[in-house]
Amino acid sequence: MRKHLYFVCPTDHLETVINDHCHQENYYLTSLGNSVSFNSEFIGEINSLIEANRITEITFILSDNNRIILDALNRQRFNNVRGLSSFYNIIGKEKRLTKKLWHKFNIQSQIISCYLNLKVKELQFRLSSCLTDTVKVNGIIYCSKSKTFDEIQPNLLSLEDFNLN
Repeated sequence: MRKHLYFVCPTDHLETVINDHCHQENYYLTSLGNSVSFNSEFIGEINSLIEANRITEITFILSDNNRIILDALNRQRFNNVRGLSSFYNIIGKEKRLTKKLWHKFNIQSQIISCYLNLKVKELQFRLSSCLTDTVKVNGIIYCSKSKTFDEIQPNLLSLEDFNLN
């Protein structure tokens, strides 16, 4: 039986949806808007969890109508919640960049994809080197209207800075 670790936002209430859709052994780590910070101690705990339970896949998942993402894009009422400040900065930066390029298009899915791509890359970089070849790390968006899971879009826009010499 496959064993899967999901990073979810508690405001999405997706654990039951995932369990009904994916018949495997599932584990969950929660943080608001997937704003999890990968410090050394936490990475050690994740590595131990993966090894102890023989987890083969890790997925970051957010709903397309995630309350924390929507708040970060609009009112920012939760900006003062511990740990969300840098998350809100990242989402705000991505919103400004995306609006310049996509104008009237619904940018929400693009921003969620960019953010989840960032979290995937960050975790892949921080995982123990012996796990990077055996554990697949990815991201998906839950579409609330169609009740489907969609893979995140490739990084058409990048949150990373670059320099030309």
